[in-house]
Amino acid sequence: MRSRFKLLAGLVAALALSAVVPAAAADGAASDNSPGQVVVADRASGTISVIDAGTDRLIDSYELPAGDNAPEPMYVTYVKSGHRVFVGDRANDRVVVFDADDYSVVATITAGSGVFHQWADPLDRQLWVNNDVDDTTTVIDPKELTVLGTVAMPADLVADGFKPHDVILDPKGRFAYVTLLGGMSHDWIVQFDTETFAELNRAAVGLDPHVSLTQRNKLIYVPAQGSNVVTVLDRSTLALVAEITVPGAHGAGMSPNGKVFYTTNLPGGGTDGLFAVDTRTNTVIGSTHTPYPVPHNLVVAKNDKLFVTHSGATSDKVTIYDVTTASPVPEFRAEVTVGSNPFGIAYVR
Repeated sequence: MRSRFKLLAGLVAALALSAVVPAAAADGAASDNSPGQVVVADRASGTISVIDAGTDRLIDSYELPAGDNAPEPMYVTYVKSGHRVFVGDRANDRVVVFDADDYSVVATITAGSGVFHQWADPLDRQLWVNNDVDDTTTVIDPKELTVLGTVAMPADLVADGFKPHDVILDPKGRFAYVTLLGGMSHDWIVQFDTETFAELNRAAVGLDPHVSLTQRNKLIYVPAQGSNVVTVLDRSTLALVAEITVPGAHGAGMSPNGKVFYTTNLPGGGTDGLFAVDTRTNTVIGSTHTPYPVPHNLVVAKNDKLFVTHSGATSDKVTIYDVTTASPVPEFRAEVTVGSNPFGIAYVR
């Protein structure tokens, strides 16, 4: 009889524990089995749109808080620590922080003038936000929600009319890479030390450059729309490794396993709107059309889906594609209507 009571007690405890686990997961970051969400900055609507990455459906849209000017959300960054979403608001020189559980506003952080691209390192130590009016980058502690410092762009490049544009940090958070555009024949990528904020290296690249990288290799990928090329550089020295011809190469994103680099053909009208590049051979392995023009920014979710924003004054579409290890070239699967002029995009997991 006593053993039967022990067995019953054990079953009750197990059932109680199983009932608690889902609630705990709902209070924090998505569980490993969750498909996650995709967050889109609707630049002309002053909102962010949240898409269920599993069902491909819009969950809801959330307004940025009022500021001195009508909010202008630009780019989105997910930080796992605190399960937060950071959204750059260009019109109000700030970054708005949302709780990724319910998308309530946690804080606003003052940045520089001309907030544009932004990126956080995988260790959640720093968030770099480029300010293309001030010609600076604001460095934020994404855990404490404080400003760590302001990085001035190289004085000689600023004097020549170059402005900070895209930015990314290496997997260990030791280096930040900022592209500067404004040249007639070429633009620049500059490597900074994230501890001292000092410039370490620079390299000339194509016109209108963006950046992506992966832990899988020691390279950095620089699609340059104005030069129809993806330049591949050594991440330590910025020495040239390869140049890959891709028309209108603009948006930049990696597959979660780092085996494929994806870029958008922004001015191509949707024809060959997405390109896939093998990061082992640094060669194009295929392209696909997009159903709408101006394929802009992209993100690849962990459930083998790729999401693309289609930007423009009258645009309101995000398109979705299947991408797998066996079939890495994107195949169109769905579309979602979001706010006006969808711009930056991030995966929340």
